[in-house]
Amino acid sequence: MSSRADASKDAFRLLPSIEELLHDPRLRELGASVPREVWLGFLRELIERWRSEIKAGKLDGATLSGRLAGPALVTELSAAIGRERRAGIVRVVNATGVVLHTGLGRAPLHPEAAAAMGTVAGSYCVLEVDRESGERNQRDDRLSELLRRMTGAEAGIVVNNCAAAVYLLLNTYLARGKRDEVIVSRGELVEIGGSFRVPDVMERAGVVLREVGTTNRTRIADYRAAAGERTSLLMKVHTSNFRVEGFTEEVTPRELAELGRELGLPTAFDLGSGLIEGDDVEPLPEVMGDEPRVRDAVASGVDIVCFSGDKLFGGPQSGMLVGKRAAIAALRKNPVYRALRLDKVTIAGLERTLELYLADRGDEIPSRAMLRATADELRPCAERIAAALRSLPDCTVSVVPERSQPGSGAAPGVFLPTWVVRLAHSRRKAAHLAADLRRAEPPVFVRVQDEALLLDPRSLLPGDEERLVSAVRSVIA
Repeated sequence: MSSRADASKDAFRLLPSIEELLHDPRLRELGASVPREVWLGFLRELIERWRSEIKAGKLDGATLSGRLAGPALVTELSAAIGRERRAGIVRVVNATGVVLHTGLGRAPLHPEAAAAMGTVAGSYCVLEVDRESGERNQRDDRLSELLRRMTGAEAGIVVNNCAAAVYLLLNTYLARGKRDEVIVSRGELVEIGGSFRVPDVMERAGVVLREVGTTNRTRIADYRAAAGERTSLLMKVHTSNFRVEGFTEEVTPRELAELGRELGLPTAFDLGSGLIEGDDVEPLPEVMGDEPRVRDAVASGVDIVCFSGDKLFGGPQSGMLVGKRAAIAALRKNPVYRALRLDKVTIAGLERTLELYLADRGDEIPSRAMLRATADELRPCAERIAAALRSLPDCTVSVVPERSQPGSGAAPGVFLPTWVVRLAHSRRKAAHLAADLRRAEPPVFVRVQDEALLLDPRSLLPGDEERLVSAVRSVIA
């Protein structure tokens, strides 16, 4: 027998049983801090990992003995418990400057919207019953009315996200007789976050994609030439997270609406982010550029406009569809709608967010306030943070001009001037500091650039300035 085989045999012989680990006095206190089944799972995973190392010749008896006798066993299991405690959805401090950060939950809600959601979550509520008559009604009647007032559309309906909105739209207009083709510009067949591709959604919805035009130029004549007996829908898609510049041309929603009326075909415009602007809404900065406005899209005359509720709108995750009364009624009749409809909690948050807009309080919505903030308005906060951190050992702290981003594919290529705190440590790598901050309580997310941490005040919520300073001090001091 080879010496390697002997070493493996010795190591296997030394592997403790789960029962032995459960009675190890060093581990009893650790195990008491998590549910028993979770603790048993950690122990089994540990033994199995060691077993795999032995099989691979990476762990011999002597090394294993050292692990069992020394601090490695406690350290490894303590790390597992730490990961368990840090898992799941918890509040974080977003110091990245990315306002609509997909990884961090996109738009933070207005406190009144969050409170409305919490209230109905913990109680019964008026959902599918009319308070006046006591008869059953539709759960989103009020939401539809608020959307009508907000956007100028004849009616509205809301599902659980914008991808679901597109799916419902396409599935509803499928198979009108022998009609199963949806015509879309080749330059608008986008892929957004999470590998969400418009052609894939069309395929799953059961429609046949009919591409027209080229990547950079599509004309209304291309739509007209492609329309035929199998056409069920003429569709325009906002490219959201990319731009084609230079020798370009695209069909306007008004042109598409006019062609639809001429040919007797329904038309739709998927806006993606959905920028709410109007007479009673404080406009976002001009830097938002050509991001399409919901009211403009509705006014163009297309039958259906869909957009996200959790991006530029600043509400909870949802996909909104507004437009002509008959078109929205057709969506509501589709059995698929029931699978995609909102729960009471999201409806409550959206209703309150819309009410804020309609009460001329849209400027209070956190994401909109963050996007409107100027560099001069943000600089005092950056100076306060820097002053609080300059005494940290081995650190160089300064306030420098930088740029923030809207995020989540909204207004790609748009950058918002800001001032950030730049913190560099003479002995510790910036990436390691950023990792420690993510493990802090509460977790803090920052940018890492040129071996320094960048702390952007644009995306800080009330109270976050103090939380950020405390977290940085805790991982460095």
